[in-house]
Amino acid sequence: MTHNYKALGFKAGLEIHQQLPQRKLFSHRPTTIRKDTPDFHIQRQLRSTTGEMGGVDAAAKHESQKQKTFTYQGYHDTDSLVELDEEPPHHVSQDALDTALIVANLLDMDVVDCIQFMRKIVIDGSNTTGFQRTALVAQNGSVDVGERTIRIESLCLEEEACQIQERTENHDTYNLSRLGIPLLEIATAPDIASPDECQAVAEEI
Repeated sequence: MTHNYKALGFKAGLEIHQQLPQRKLFSHRPTTIRKDTPDFHIQRQLRSTTGEMGGVDAAAKHESQKQKTFTYQGYHDTDSLVELDEEPPHHVSQDALDTALIVANLLDMDVVDCIQFMRKIVIDGSNTTGFQRTALVAQNGSVDVGERTIRIESLCLEEEACQIQERTENHDTYNLSRLGIPLLEIATAPDIASPDECQAVAEEI
């Protein structure tokens, strides 16, 4: 069955996440995702707090009302006090930042004047801090696919979240080894006009 996607008004955009190697974004531990028996477990409960704008995020408040307990599986050689939220973040990985700037250049983007890491509130347990550190690196780029130009709206550099192992109504278990891996987040504009073009854009990026 052939679809006339233009007649349907089909529009799509992509958000692509790409992990980067070397070391974690804010600690010097390796970016190795572990699946073997953990060295230790810790338990936490997270609560919503007032954000920088003076309000409480509605999604964070909803998660807090569940009153869940979270268990984190950790490893001595891949998880530091930074990942445990027992120590301030170290200086950002220069390799990760350099890679983000190279990708921004390849996508013909405008790099922001000042790269500043912000806190995105997340208290679903996927981050021990209750927030994700993320920074806008560049905007307003593009990628050519066939005869069409697809706009790239933003490129961010952020922390990868913990990896869920088990989820129940009152308790979730996460693996800490993935937490803090540098992550590029590339978001396109809703310029994609068909599923085939969507695949082609993803492959080109």
